[in-house]
Amino acid sequence: MINKKTIAVILGGGAGTRLYPLTATRSKPAVPIAGKYRLVDIPISNCINSNINRMFVLTQYNSASLNKHIKNTYQFSGFSNGFVDILAAEQTPDSPGWFQGTADAVRQSLKHIKKEDFEYVLILSGDQLYQMDFTFMLESHRNSGADISIATIPVGQHEATEFGILKADEYNIITSFIEKPAVQLLPDWISDTGNEMKEQGRFYLASMGIYVFNKKALFNLLESEKADATDFGKEIMPYSLSQYKVVSYQYDGYWTDIGNISSFFEANLALTLDLPPFNLFDNDKMVYSRARMLPPAKFIGTSIIHSIIAEGSIIHAAEISNSVIGIRSRVGKGTRIISCYIMGNDFYETIDQIENNNSINLPKLGIGDQCVLKNVIVDKDCRVGNNVTIIGGTHLENADHPLFSIKDGIIVIKKSAVINDGFELQ
Repeated sequence: MINKKTIAVILGGGAGTRLYPLTATRSKPAVPIAGKYRLVDIPISNCINSNINRMFVLTQYNSASLNKHIKNTYQFSGFSNGFVDILAAEQTPDSPGWFQGTADAVRQSLKHIKKEDFEYVLILSGDQLYQMDFTFMLESHRNSGADISIATIPVGQHEATEFGILKADEYNIITSFIEKPAVQLLPDWISDTGNEMKEQGRFYLASMGIYVFNKKALFNLLESEKADATDFGKEIMPYSLSQYKVVSYQYDGYWTDIGNISSFFEANLALTLDLPPFNLFDNDKMVYSRARMLPPAKFIGTSIIHSIIAEGSIIHAAEISNSVIGIRSRVGKGTRIISCYIMGNDFYETIDQIENNNSINLPKLGIGDQCVLKNVIVDKDCRVGNNVTIIGGTHLENADHPLFSIKDGIIVIKKSAVINDGFELQ
């Protein structure tokens, strides 16, 4: 099978400044999503579901929690050759600098990757949300005789300036490529994306940042032909069009790039829809993560509407609607949570700890009593006191505070923040 001849390389991402403050102490792929997973679980799960079980995860920025999560989660049977290995940026006599970009990260890791037996390299991003069987892309790559395949998806004008945009001929061979084109250039990059996509206003073929390389092509490009290139989208792909057969593999499923707070927030809340675009309940497309021995969620007098509640939660709230509530969350009596993502907690407080904290007026871990939260992301291990009102909206200007940030009207309570009783922000 072609899957057994494939090595997957998952890019851990850069500093993730657009996802700040969620990336203040963790890398983008380590950001919690859907209440119980991490972003890196998505590409790893897609690989496992595609019978690709040899994976390297390249890490650099704020990588401690990501490394710990991978080490504790992905351990294959001793009777399998499968692995998920972490390749951290390292300074060596041959490579004295840190990773300078996507291509440079893979280049510096080739000395480890080449020890495996493979024909194809599948390069993935660690910060995207999608469900994809890579078998079809790999078979298309092989059958077309391509040296490089790029997974593509039709996008509209609003998104086009954020991605690499390409054009392909009737045989899906890519003829031109531009990284993040300016708006005035877009009329020259319209493609025939199919009637259904055109009706949705999606006229442009965007690179999903998912690539298949023949082994020889990848090594030639990174080690000799473009040995100084640092980025796949800006340098490797435009150069490759004239030297290699580069083919577009058009994907028609759900895919979103978790590039900023707004897209992250929308992707999480979309999981609460009757028919969510990303289906967590598909037997054939399971999302794997760390197995936690947590009790079931418990509710006392709560009205729950279109929401996801993770295990281990204790909920006394009056109302939770259109929200995602993460593991070990605690929400107090009379509280209303509307259109929020509460990431939850890494531990439970004991009765003794709660009593001691009460004596020093430190709020309990979680959300207190008689609170109202709307359009809010609450990061892990926060303490929100009683009678707190935090309501986001487009009327709020972007801001950064020691306890919270505001981006595009979304209020993000920072990890481990303490919000005292009676606090108001709206």
